[in-house]
Amino acid sequence: MEPMAASTPRSSPLALTVLALLHYQPLHPYGIQRLVKDWGKEQVVNVRQRASLYRTIERLNSDGLIAVRETGRDQQYPERTVYEVTDAGRETARAWLKEMLTAPKEEFPEFPAALSNLLLLTSDEMAEVLEQRVGALTQKLCGLEAAMAAETEQGLPRITRLETEYLRAVTAAELEWVRTVVEDLRGGRLSWSKEQLDALAAGPGRD
Repeated sequence: MEPMAASTPRSSPLALTVLALLHYQPLHPYGIQRLVKDWGKEQVVNVRQRASLYRTIERLNSDGLIAVRETGRDQQYPERTVYEVTDAGRETARAWLKEMLTAPKEEFPEFPAALSNLLLLTSDEMAEVLEQRVGALTQKLCGLEAAMAAETEQGLPRITRLETEYLRAVTAAELEWVRTVVEDLRGGRLSWSKEQLDALAAGPGRD
């Protein structure tokens, strides 16, 4: 019987994805990275930095969630370590998945943080940079819709496309909201005065 990890393993989107892929077959790190890209998971999991993937694999191995299956070498590639998921890894992956699906995690993405500090810009500057975001979001939305169409043409079941559906819905909602803010800025419906900001900065009960 495989030993359980001494401490509770720390979850992450990349760690969950590694465990999920190893459910299907033993893989070496390059094979994991290739499957993430081939299956379109790079939209939700960052594997651009191979070092982060290796660190995640090392952590999963030390936690007893994966184990070395074999180490091989051929003429084309250097020595490669093939990993497989352990029983503890299977149980942990299911627990992580249920937790991530059940409870929204308090995250701190860049865009809301930038919105909270928009007053460093003038209204015209705000409108200009948000118009640029509209362009970027429009391009992203077109890419997601093209990906969904391609997946449908390939006859893939909907369960394999849910992350793309979600990203498309979130991107469309953000695009609509940013466009509305830009329109309000350009139309003068979103405005403020220096006196209002000074009073806000002073806080209640201050002269």
